[in-house]
Amino acid sequence: MLALIALAAVLADESPIEGRWRSPGGNSIIDIAPCGSELCGTVAWASDKAKQDARRATDQLIGTQLLTGLAEKKPGRWQGRLFIPDKSLRVTAKIQLAGPDQLKVSGCAIICSSQLWNRFEGPLPD
Repeated sequence: MLALIALAAVLADESPIEGRWRSPGGNSIIDIAPCGSELCGTVAWASDKAKQDARRATDQLIGTQLLTGLAEKKPGRWQGRLFIPDKSLRVTAKIQLAGPDQLKVSGCAIICSSQLWNRFEGPLPD
């Protein structure tokens, strides 16, 4: 019984955006997890095309933090920084759940753009 109470306490502390998310087009899978007191999004898997596109900014896309410093600014809305490897840009990121299994990721440099990422379950692709 104590184990169930402890598990419930851990799950209650987990952010609803934590977990694995697949980018549009399925070219990358990002793990969103705690990094100190904030959340970060790290590339867990990337297609060969995504790796090639990112070569200008990094030789090792897998393991690169795309999202850093994510903090909940309002209920259900997070803000931090987004690294866009194929453009070698770092921009302000705004994140919010668009549904239980969709994440709206917005970034603004000169213009703003948004993507819908889908929750990813199961093993990483080969």
